[in-house]
Amino acid sequence: HSPMSTTISPIEPLADAAEDLPDQRTASRPNRTSVLVAIFLVAAIGGGALFISGFALGRLAGATPGTGEDRQELFRPFWNAFDDISRNYVGEYDPNVLVQGAIDGVFNALGDPFSSYMTEEEYRQSLTGLSGQFEGVGIEMGIQDDAGAPCESVVESCQAIITGVIRGSPAIGAGLLERDVLLAVDDVATTGKTIDEIVSTVRGPRGTAVVLTIERAGAEQDVSVTRDVIQREDVHSEVLADGRVGYIKIDGFSSATAEDLRNALTSLLRDEGVEALVLDLRDDPGGYVDAAQKIASEFVGDRPIYFEQTASGEPLPQQPVPGGVATDRSVPVAVLVNGGTASASEIVAAAIQGNDRGRLVGSTTYGKATIQEFKELPGAGGYRLSVRKWLTPRLEWIHGVGLKPDVEVEPPADQQPGDDAQLDRAVDLLLEDLGNVAA
Repeated sequence: HSPMSTTISPIEPLADAAEDLPDQRTASRPNRTSVLVAIFLVAAIGGGALFISGFALGRLAGATPGTGEDRQELFRPFWNAFDDISRNYVGEYDPNVLVQGAIDGVFNALGDPFSSYMTEEEYRQSLTGLSGQFEGVGIEMGIQDDAGAPCESVVESCQAIITGVIRGSPAIGAGLLERDVLLAVDDVATTGKTIDEIVSTVRGPRGTAVVLTIERAGAEQDVSVTRDVIQREDVHSEVLADGRVGYIKIDGFSSATAEDLRNALTSLLRDEGVEALVLDLRDDPGGYVDAAQKIASEFVGDRPIYFEQTASGEPLPQQPVPGGVATDRSVPVAVLVNGGTASASEIVAAAIQGNDRGRLVGSTTYGKATIQEFKELPGAGGYRLSVRKWLTPRLEWIHGVGLKPDVEVEPPADQQPGDDAQLDRAVDLLLEDLGNVAA
């Protein structure tokens, strides 16, 4: 029953009873009549109070359509506190900020670092980051010293270097090149700034211009670039070991990653004729799950990629997308992983390892085995919520544990820039595999 129906019903029978009283107007009955009238009035007043209380609660229920009747009492303390603030707080406050703070508190109380509330700007930026698109000029940057080692900020011994120029970007058209030194952005020197601070000044709304002061071959020049929507490049490839091993690095699982990975595989296997593959997922934080499924399907074509499980369901197998480019098991595969390999990149690594398609080389992965959904709260931002678990092809839940590599390789503490002990070990293993196949 609704609060209104249960509170109205006691009043009506009492009213009917009062109307059905016999009309006996004797002097001996006035006290009884008065008593009955008094009882009716008390009942009516009491019922009215119940009705008002139920109506108020019903208004709260109407204001919170996602809350079932069975939880209205649970929310009563919250509404009492909110009502007290709105009526009696002597300071100034913004009701919208209170609501957002309450939502934020709910997610914080979950204790799940992957479920969180976001303001409108944070929500927009999160979706932009996942899509791999941003508004800027299309350059990749880093702060390095003379030996190529990374630095935290631009100082006398460290410079802001353009480490890559994204294909099809305005930076290409403006003539910017890899290894150009970025000295200033719109006449503001980069000295003392971190990479995030520099990036925030280079990026900006599509159609606006920014002037980059660069140094190339010892000469300074100003380059004006008009910003546009840029699709981040998450896939990079090259040929190693005298043309025998193809190397692919994935930096994130955006909306374009699966197609770029497929193109890179096709180029390496069919055009370059490589015999083995290294898939580098180190420091890859993940991204879209459907991208992970498509990427894993390029290597595994006949077995479940992973399993998904909801809060109340059973694990369900997720099958590969047909037509993978690198499903031929005569082409050995090694996957580079480390503690920064997380989420969607772990799905791919687990699919290859769990289906005996290749070996993991490196160190134990991060261990994030939940899947989040992003949902908008119109006018109040949005949130991401862990709604499913994913399990390996061996039905293992690696959350908080990570994937253990088949071949553990820790980079030496004194590893020099340009050296890569984990990659070297993976290439050696693949060449050994190729030798065994040839024998």
